[in-house]
Amino acid sequence: MKKVVIIGAGPAGITAAYELLKKSNDYNVTVLEESDYIGGISRTARYKGNRMDIGGHRFFSKDTEVTEWWNNLMPLQGAPSYDDLQTKREFELNPNGPDPQKEDIVMLKRRRISRIYYKRKFFDYPVKMNLNTIMNMGFFTTAIAGFSYIWALIRKLPETSLENFYINRFGRKLYSMFFEGYTEKLWGRHPRDISADWGAQRVKGLSIVAILKNIFEKIIPVKNKQVETSLIEEFSYPKYGPGQLWETAASEIEKMGGTIIKNAKVIKFYEENNRFTQLFYEKDGKINTLEADIFMSSMPLKDLVAGLENAPQNISDIAQGLPYRDFVTVGLLLKKLDLKNKTNLKTLNNIVPDCWIYVQDTGVKLGRIQIFNNWSPYLVANPQNTVWIGLEYFCKEGDKFWNMTDDEWHKLGVDELVRMGVIASNDDVMDYHVEKVKKAYPAYFDTYKDIDKLIDYLNSFSNLYCIGRNGQHRYNNMDHSMATSFLAVKHILGEEKDKNSIWKVNTEKSYHETKEK
Repeated sequence: MKKVVIIGAGPAGITAAYELLKKSNDYNVTVLEESDYIGGISRTARYKGNRMDIGGHRFFSKDTEVTEWWNNLMPLQGAPSYDDLQTKREFELNPNGPDPQKEDIVMLKRRRISRIYYKRKFFDYPVKMNLNTIMNMGFFTTAIAGFSYIWALIRKLPETSLENFYINRFGRKLYSMFFEGYTEKLWGRHPRDISADWGAQRVKGLSIVAILKNIFEKIIPVKNKQVETSLIEEFSYPKYGPGQLWETAASEIEKMGGTIIKNAKVIKFYEENNRFTQLFYEKDGKINTLEADIFMSSMPLKDLVAGLENAPQNISDIAQGLPYRDFVTVGLLLKKLDLKNKTNLKTLNNIVPDCWIYVQDTGVKLGRIQIFNNWSPYLVANPQNTVWIGLEYFCKEGDKFWNMTDDEWHKLGVDELVRMGVIASNDDVMDYHVEKVKKAYPAYFDTYKDIDKLIDYLNSFSNLYCIGRNGQHRYNNMDHSMATSFLAVKHILGEEKDKNSIWKVNTEKSYHETKEK
C-alpha cells in the first residue's frame, strides 16, 4: 500500500484525501493541518452560538464534478429554512432533499445579493447602468462615465496592468469610482502596479457589455444562455457555513481509514533523485518524521520552498518574494442596522438583503461588510432579534493594523460604521469577536512575474503535487482549488496523463468564463 501525505486540510487537501480514498483502496492517506480546525480560509468560526464565514464562500461552480461532489455530501434543501418560512419566500426546492428545520446536513439555496456602498448610497454589484445608478450618480457624472466608456472602446490600452484591464472594460470614470480605491485597499498596491492576470482570473468576462447582455436576456429569454459567474443570482450554502461541508468531508475521510493530524506544522523536506522522500513536522513541541511515496501540498509556496535545503538560490528568492495579503474579520453582534431595506426583497426583521456590502469609499479602511443573517439564519443564535455582521479588513501580517488588539479592531470597526451611517452609535453593538487569517490572498506582484520558473522547478519532482490556492499561489475560488485536487488524484491513479494540467485550472479562458443555463 502506497503512503500519501497531504499538507493542509483546506478545500484542496480535504478533497484530495477524500477522492483518493473513495476511488482506491491502495493508498494510506495522512493529512497534516497546521491549525486546530478544518477548512482553511473556508472554515466556519464559532463564537457564543454565532458563526462566522471567514471571507464569504458562495457554493456555485461551472464545474459539474464539483457541484455533484458538494451535493453528494450535503444535499440541497427539500423544505423551507427558518427565514424562508418567516418571509414566505417561494422558490424551487429539491423534491427529495432534507428539511433544514429538522436536519443539519443540508445545503440551503440562497439569493445572491451584494451591493456597493459608496458615499452613503447603494449601487448594484457588479455596477449596472440602470436607473438606480443614474439617480445615485447624477446625470452629469453618468454622462462622463458613458463618454469615458465609449472612449475606452475606441482606444484600448495595452493590458500590462490591472488598471488598464479595468479601464478597458468599464472606462476610466467608473474605474476611478468603483475599482481603483477598493483594489488598493485590498492589495495595498495601486492597480497600476498589479498584474492584469488577477483581473483575468477574478473578473473574468465581466464588462459593461456582459452586464447589458445579461439584463437584455432577462427581458427576452435565450435558450442555453451563458452567464458570468459574477452575475449569478443564486448559490448553495451549508446550513452552518462553509466549514460544515469540510468538517463533514473530514469525518468521511476518517471513516474510510484516512488520518488527519491537526496542529502539525510542516517545517522541512528531504528529496533525492528528483523525488520527495520524507518530511518533518512539529506538533506539541516535538519534531516528527513521515516517509511517503506521494506528497500533495496546499501549503504556501513560500513555506514549501523554505523547507527544501537544496533549492537553487534563484528559486528560493522567487518563492520568498511571493507576496500575500492577510485578512481580519471583526464580528459585531448588533441590535439593528441603520440601513433601510428599500428593495422588494423580504428579510427577517426587514434588514437589508445583502450577503456582502462592498465599501468603495477610500475614507475608511473597511473593505466589505458581511451580513451573516442573509448567508444563513442558522449562523446567528437569535436571527429574529439581532444582526450578526463581519467587517472585512485587508492588511499585511506584522504591520500596525495586523498587530492591533481586539479592542482596537472593535473601536475602529464601530467608528467607521457610524461615520458611514451603517449603525447609529456604539449603543447598537452588543458584542464583538475578531478572527485573523494569514496568507489569505496570494498577490500578483513582486516576484510573481517569475513564478513560471518556480513552477518548472517544482514540477521536476515526480511525486510532488501542488494543489489549491496557496499551493499554487493563485487566487482560486473553492471550486478551482477542488479541481486541482481532482486532477492530481486522477494523475496518481493513471486517469490523467498530463501532470501540467493541474497548474492550468482557472487559467484557460474556456474553463472559467461562462456556463450555460
